[in-house]
Amino acid sequence: MTLLQVMPEDDPGNVLLRTRDHDRIAETLRACSVAFGHWPLRGTITPDTSAEDVLSRYRTEIDDLCAREGLNLVDVAQLHPDASPEWEERAAKARSTFLEEHRHAEDEVRFFAHGTGCFYLHLDGRVHAVVCEAGDLLSVPAGTRHWFDMGPRPEFTAIRFFEKEDGWVGDFTGDPIARRFPRLDALLAQEEAT
Repeated sequence: MTLLQVMPEDDPGNVLLRTRDHDRIAETLRACSVAFGHWPLRGTITPDTSAEDVLSRYRTEIDDLCAREGLNLVDVAQLHPDASPEWEERAAKARSTFLEEHRHAEDEVRFFAHGTGCFYLHLDGRVHAVVCEAGDLLSVPAGTRHWFDMGPRPEFTAIRFFEKEDGWVGDFTGDPIARRFPRLDALLAQEEAT
């Protein structure tokens, strides 16, 4: 289930809100102009599921969202664990790419068809850690400072939406804030400990 944890930007150990309640998550994020929703899952995703198959399963939702939001490009990003050393290297590189705070010139819109990933949204003096899971749709407004953690052993399939071909380019802020906050695995471990 999805998780939202809110912390002051200068005190990561102070948890202001921690909830798995979908309505509370949507309400809290909406107050920050972040759209959060849920699509029904359309079958099981495996490492052999092609990007084309993922897109065809969600074609109706994709077309509707693109028409409403003026999104022109759609693709699929996916990582599924395997035992090869090449995968370990590729996964570590992919994880490190977005672990530093950055922003984009357009909205960052993602639907998780499978797996887990955490968006950390740096908004109004707080960090909102949003652990997204299969079925979650998140739209981060353009210019929002954030970072993303796919975990030490990434496993996810996400549909990505863009207005323009270069919409995914990150503008890194240089602020080391992300290094002070719990990573995805630590957030989930906190959940297991309680």
